[in-house]
Amino acid sequence: MIGGLGLPELLIILVIVLVIFGAGKLPQIGGNLGKAIKNFKGGISDDKVEDQTAASEKLEDKPGQEKTK
Repeated sequence: MIGGLGLPELLIILVIVLVIFGAGKLPQIGGNLGKAIKNFKGGISDDKVEDQTAASEKLEDKPGQEKTK
């Protein structure tokens, strides 16, 4: 299998990470990674909301249309 990661490969990666960072730093690294992913997802959803708001404002600003609010 080309490019696949099986159990032996994942265990080797885990051992290398333990040797490099140590067991004490792993929870901190995991927490920071989780926060980064959460912020990234939040940023993407904020961009979608801003895009939708901008599109609706453009529709409202067209001349010749009555505003019904």
